[in-house]
Formats: sequence, C-alpha cells, structure tokens
Amino acid sequence: MNIEKVYRILGEHFKKVTTPIIDLVKAQTEDPFKILVGTILSARTKDEVTAEVVQRLFSQVDNAKDLEKLSVAEIEKLIFPVGFFRNKAKYLKELPEALDRLFAGIIPDEIDDLIKLPGVGRKTANLVRTLAFEKPAMCVDIHVHRISNRLGYIKTKTPYESEMALREKLPLEFWANYNSYLVAFGQSLCKPINPHCDICPIYDECQRVDVKTKFNKDNNNKRNNTMKIISWNVNGLRAIVKKNFISFINEYKPDFLGIQETKMQEGQVPDAVTALSSDYHIFYDYAEKKGYSGTALFSKIQPLSFSNSINNSKYETEGRISCAEYEKFYLFNVYFPNGGMSDERLQYKLEFYDQFLDHIESLRKTGKHIVVIGDYNTAHKEIDLARPKENEKISGFLPIERQWLDKLVEHGYVDTFRHFNKEPEQYSWWDYKTRARERNVGWRIDYVFVDKEFMPYVKDAFIMNEVEGSDHCPVGVEIQL
Repeated sequence: MNIEKVYRILGEHFKKVTTPIIDLVKAQTEDPFKILVGTILSARTKDEVTAEVVQRLFSQVDNAKDLEKLSVAEIEKLIFPVGFFRNKAKYLKELPEALDRLFAGIIPDEIDDLIKLPGVGRKTANLVRTLAFEKPAMCVDIHVHRISNRLGYIKTKTPYESEMALREKLPLEFWANYNSYLVAFGQSLCKPINPHCDICPIYDECQRVDVKTKFNKDNNNKRNNTMKIISWNVNGLRAIVKKNFISFINEYKPDFLGIQETKMQEGQVPDAVTALSSDYHIFYDYAEKKGYSGTALFSKIQPLSFSNSINNSKYETEGRISCAEYEKFYLFNVYFPNGGMSDERLQYKLEFYDQFLDHIESLRKTGKHIVVIGDYNTAHKEIDLARPKENEKISGFLPIERQWLDKLVEHGYVDTFRHFNKEPEQYSWWDYKTRARERNVGWRIDYVFVDKEFMPYVKDAFIMNEVEGSDHCPVGVEIQL
C-alpha cells in the first residue's frame, strides 16, 4: 500500500467534510488549557454535543483559576450532556490543583507528564501534544485503530498496540494530521458497519481487512433484498432520545429495530419517537411497574401480526416481549430477566427462559423461522466476558444460566455473531459505575439467535461497540431473503 498516496487523498477528503470538533477548538484558540479541556470533553461524545458544551463552558471559564472557582455541580451543569459528564466534571474540578502541584500551573507538553493529569489518557495526551504544542505525537482513537487495520497498513488488536505500531511505521511528517484525517474519514465514509466502499476515494489502496460490506466494484454494489435487524438495550428511551437515538436511526437506517429497557408507560412516548411512525410500524410492551423494563419494536415492513405473549400470563406483566410475525419468520425482541437481585428473581429468570423456549419451539413447528434479538442477561462462554473467573458465581454467568443457552443451541438455534466472529474482547455491555467501557471490561449479553434453518439467509452479524448513549451497544445481523 502506498501510504503517501493514501495520506494525500485523505487530506483532500478532510477539506470537504465537517472538521472534527477538537480541530475546531484548535482553530479558535492557541491556549493549551482550552485545548486540553476541550479534548477531555470530546472523549466518547458526539462532535455536535461537544461543540455546544465547549462554547457554553468557555463563555464562563477562561483559565484554570476560573475553573477552580466552580463546584462540581456547577461544572456538571455546564458540560451536560457530554458522555460521562459526572466523571469529567470531577476531573475538571481536580485539574487546577493537579496543574499547580505537579507543573506549577503550566500545561506540560510531554506524554508521560500529561497522563498524570486527571482524566487524561494516552489518546488525549497525544492529541494535546500535537494540537497545543505542535510536537510529534501519535494520537490513536478507535477510528485510527480501525481504519489503519482495515487498510492493512498495520495488524493490531488494541489502540495502544496501534499507537506503537504506527510510531514505528508511519513517516514522522504524517503524525500531526493522521488522527484528524482518519477521524473525519471514519465519521463520514469508513464507518464501522457498512462502510461506503462504493464512493471511497482510497478503495484501490485498501485491503478491506474484515470489511463486511457487500459492495464490490465488479457487481456495482448490488445488494437486493438485504435488510438490517438491530437490537439495543437503550437503558431508558426518554433519556437516549436526548442523546443519539434519532441520529442513530437516521445514520444506520435499520429495517427492524428492537429496543429493551424503554422504562416508560403508555402516554410517555417522546414526540421524536412518535414521528418515526412515518417510516416505521412501532409496537410497545409496557411494564405494569412504572419506570421499569419495557420493549419496543420498529419495523419498516407491516407485520402479519404482533404479540406480547409467550402463552403464560405470569411472564407478561413486565413488558419484556415484542413479537412480530412475517411471511417467513417470527421476530422476537426480548428483554430477558436479570437474576441478580435475589434467589426468587433468579428462579423467575430460569422459568422465563424455559417458558420462552417452549413457546418458540411451538411456533417453529408451524414451518416459520425464529429470530430472537435482545438482552439475554447471560454471557454464554468464557470468551464472552472480560473476567470469567471473577464472575463465575455472579448472576449473568452462573452455570445454571449458561446451561440454558447450551440448551438453546442443542435445540438448533445459532448464535449468529459467533458464527461469523470467533475473536475475544467483543462485548455489548459495560458497567457504568466502574467506567468499564473505557477499559473494555465488558460482557457480551446481547444476542441474535436464529434457528439453524434460517442461517442461509444471514449474511453478516455485528456488534456496534462504537455506538454510545447506553451502557449497552447495539448488535445485529444482515439478512437477505
């Protein structure tokens, strides 16, 4: 691959698309303090959100002394709704004291010094060194890691490994802009799911490692009847609508979308979601308990029928089931119970599992296929969570829970993601309290299972771990009927 050619073309593309927010901050100020703060705020946050927050914060905060005068609560109010705003507010509150104590109030320009500051990791440190001080640094975020590997330029498993590999291989003169170019490219064209290979300016230079797009220049991107089915535990529909739910739908355009933990009752559906009815048939299952559980199913195709039942009323009061019937298959969107609260809830979960399996087996006998998406609340194998040994006595990874997933497989159902992907460190849920997502200490508990006879229709399965907004990320499949 000709990296010089790729770099030049990506630089030209960069000029045509929306500039990443931190580059805009750099363009507006030469102040290392503001560049540092803006970079901290931008982590795991959409650029449009960061842009609004940075403007609001810097209207009141011009330097570290101004920041020091604010309480954590005041900072939280100013920086909401950036991702992890409460943690970032604490970091910003601690920043002035750390700067005074460690560096006499001066923003340092060395990586090893910058990472001593609260809320600053290697990515942030490298970016600040490049933007604020115009010194060589290799900033690697998830876009740089993914695209560099997709190009075939490097072969690494983590952003840290990518940073080290690029330091060794990438010409020094490309370091300063490499992150900006690839972030802009990743946000606009080279997306994690279904990258726009059909209009990619570096298609001929790219090896497309692990790319699942069906585009091929030889067949002019013919993808007849291909549809996306996506599942996402949104951890509160009303909350995520204020973040990225609508933009997610507009960007990925799922044909079928099942969401779990809507946490709302009838009459509480946000207007922005109701407006989606122009494109989707939308069905809800509300829990009797307020602010609890709940599912919803969005379908571009009008189903033949819809049901919230698995033929046992004991399991139909918590809003856990949305089932749509189509010509060839039943699509179940399910929020399976969590067994961690008590022995009684664990037993309820296990009984729900068995009742559900009995129900789908009865429907399977009709000759239609079964597709089950949702939050299963159990990691199946050791590969499906970061710390299996420490959690083997915790609900969600108990042998008796995992045995039910074994039973599901024994009955002829296929874990679609594992059919296509055998790699470790592929998770769909991370604990908020411990900031586990930042360290990728996660669990894979969100699945798409289908009956084995349906597998010829399944063309791909994926985990969208770059999509934020919840403690879960979306998962899904592409099917071609």
